[in-house]
Amino acid sequence: MFLGAAGAAAMPLSSVRAAGGPNIVLILADDVGWGDLGCYGARRVKTPNLDRLAASGVRFTDAHSPSATCTPTRYSLLTGEYAWRRKGTAVLPGDARLIIEPGRTTLPSLLKKAGYVTGCVGKWHLGLGAGNIDWNGEIKPGPLDVGFDSSFIIPATGDRVPCVYVDGRRVAGLDASDPIRVRYDGPVGNEPTGRANPELLKVKPSHGHDMTIVNGVSRIGYMTGGKAARWVDEDMADVITRRAVGFVEENAAKPFFLYFATHDIHVPRMPHARFAGKSGCGTRCDVMEELDWSVGELLRTLERLKLRENTLVLFTSDNGPVVDDGYADGAVRDLRDHKPAGPYRGGKYSNFEAGTRVPFLVSWPGRVKAGGVSKALVSQVDLLASFGALTGQGLGAADGPDSYNVLPALLGEKKDGRDHLCLHARTVSLREGPWKLIPANPGPEKNVATDTELGTGAEAQLYNLDEDIGERRNLAGAMPERVAKMGARLEGIRARGRSR
Repeated sequence: MFLGAAGAAAMPLSSVRAAGGPNIVLILADDVGWGDLGCYGARRVKTPNLDRLAASGVRFTDAHSPSATCTPTRYSLLTGEYAWRRKGTAVLPGDARLIIEPGRTTLPSLLKKAGYVTGCVGKWHLGLGAGNIDWNGEIKPGPLDVGFDSSFIIPATGDRVPCVYVDGRRVAGLDASDPIRVRYDGPVGNEPTGRANPELLKVKPSHGHDMTIVNGVSRIGYMTGGKAARWVDEDMADVITRRAVGFVEENAAKPFFLYFATHDIHVPRMPHARFAGKSGCGTRCDVMEELDWSVGELLRTLERLKLRENTLVLFTSDNGPVVDDGYADGAVRDLRDHKPAGPYRGGKYSNFEAGTRVPFLVSWPGRVKAGGVSKALVSQVDLLASFGALTGQGLGAADGPDSYNVLPALLGEKKDGRDHLCLHARTVSLREGPWKLIPANPGPEKNVATDTELGTGAEAQLYNLDEDIGERRNLAGAMPERVAKMGARLEGIRARGRSR
């Protein structure tokens, strides 16, 4: 049975809140594919901590990020609204303004109303400030203005300037005598660039990524100053994991929500020496094992503090996998027989399944039965309504317009999730049960730089995923009535401005 927001009333969860829990830890990884975890079939790369997490709860096989790229997924996850409804929610430069309006209901603000302490650690990439950011002063609005009590963030991505952490409202470790300046429309200062000074690079770009060099890596965009505050890529996982562990330790005595957005396995892939060369399938697998270590550190902290039984831990990824995403780091050469997308077609940027079908693990030892595998259709856009149901917080009429309460599926209590789902890449596709409609979206068949099939086509594509998981047999020509019916439903969802 499909549950909308109204389904929350049927959930017997008042005893959960009365007991003061559960704590919630949401781990959002970057560019991790369906086939990158051992519990989803990976054999080369080792992910013992993620596999242990899966074994302790429910592993979902038909879970999706709302988009095949990161900024729109993060927007949808935190707001419960499909990002394609809003202009300006595509992948952002590092100096973009905040794209979530302060004051609207978000996942952290909802949980804050329920009595949770809320913290954000890791990759942000949703913009900061109101335009023309002064990186040397107070930076607002930001995470603290959309529901988080504390934040320690990577402003955008590791391959974009500024290459500094923002702690609360200020750049961490900034020397006032060395002010930061950032530009994306042209050079600033006289810092060396990858384009002009390739001899200074630890790893060379394969496409783009040839502007200001920081820590031996050339980036997207230009920056100067802030040398004392600049991160060391090889230490990034350690730094943000330590902050995430610290948040749990500091708030162990009260209900907490931690949004831990790791940077691994996004480019530039610069694993710590503990992991470099250890996986046996290249640098991309090395940082996957580094990510697994980060998850293990959080799990061990929860266990040490005797919080694990009453903590809901959810792990997922912001989009599907990509191997060469801008740096000649040997990932393609060394991948061997590892299949990041598993049995699916496409990857990051693609309309095909591997663009959005991602790992999704839910563990809560005090409530969720261990060892479950679910085929329920669920999405990260549903976390707002689902966590609202979990904590007894209803949504207003304007809140989370695309978020559905799929909590019974998340807890392994129901086998069904959504009956439909919109998926966003080059176009907006529609899932209905096993059926997937990709509307006509003419364009290049492949992103040549990343070697990704994009799922483009001058005609509509229709697939039955129960019978054709690899999306090889287009049934649109043989089933025009289904194409028309699904197309009309999709247009209705787009026109209404909400799907629930």
